[in-house]
Amino acid sequence: LLPAVSLRLGHLPGVPFVSCRASDYENFSCSWTSSMETFLPTRYITTYRKKSLTGEEKWRNKNGHVGLCLQDPSRPGTCTVHGSEFWSSYRLNITEVNPLGSSFRLLDVTMQAIIKPDPPEGLVVEPIPLAPRRLHVSWKYPSSWPKEPHFQLRFRLQYRPVIHRSWSVVETVNLSEVITDAFAGLEHVVQVSAKDFLDAGNWSEWSAEARATPVRDLATTASEETTTDASLESLAEEPSQAPNPEPINRSDPLEKMAVLVSLGIFAFFVLAAVLVITILIWLRVRKHGKEKTKPHNFLVAATHLKALPSELGC
Repeated sequence: LLPAVSLRLGHLPGVPFVSCRASDYENFSCSWTSSMETFLPTRYITTYRKKSLTGEEKWRNKNGHVGLCLQDPSRPGTCTVHGSEFWSSYRLNITEVNPLGSSFRLLDVTMQAIIKPDPPEGLVVEPIPLAPRRLHVSWKYPSSWPKEPHFQLRFRLQYRPVIHRSWSVVETVNLSEVITDAFAGLEHVVQVSAKDFLDAGNWSEWSAEARATPVRDLATTASEETTTDASLESLAEEPSQAPNPEPINRSDPLEKMAVLVSLGIFAFFVLAAVLVITILIWLRVRKHGKEKTKPHNFLVAATHLKALPSELGC
């Protein structure tokens, strides 16, 4: 064997796909994937420059200084910019390099556009005593979100009975909420997500599920217990050896009572109607009798007046 050449077959890097996300207003991270398989050892150079949002077109770093987007060996394919500023935008340069060459992607990002909080933590759902349709839900800010008062979140709560598929959604700025339209006695599943208070960026992913069951209605519980006790008592009774010759009375006492009440009400209205009709007839007859007696009295009075002059002449 005289000469030998070692060939490494592969491709030039393609332009990588890059996306960035900020879980708070102090840091943001970018991740990338290769657009093609090169079959060669590959490394990435990740840098950024910063510019203001006040209309300046030039980059702030006058000397051309480039900041490093720090890569974490435990999280391949990601890098983080620490100490980011709220009113700044950043230009990311993600360069893929292999022995045959390099290719890069430039991406401009603004904090307000890429902010996406982590899901809220510590979700707790509890039933409320003596309230069969209510559940108390509470949660905490994600630990990755800064605690400064000027960086606040608003929240979105979704809940449903486990046996149903459709969700009910409520928005709030508080760290707790009372569900007022839960179904008594049914287990409910609850989740919560968060977003910047000023509506910047995107909603977080939904938190882990929490479950709870509202207390049962006391009236329903008492009725069910009564029914259960009656059933147990009937099961405990020993069956009769001889058939009962008496006919089975399937009528319900409540039904009998309802029928009697209905008949009484009907009789009352019939009697009242008869009484009213009788009074009206009596009044009409009385009025008619008075009208008949008026002409007779008038004639008697006229006759009496006619006889008066002769009596005076005597």
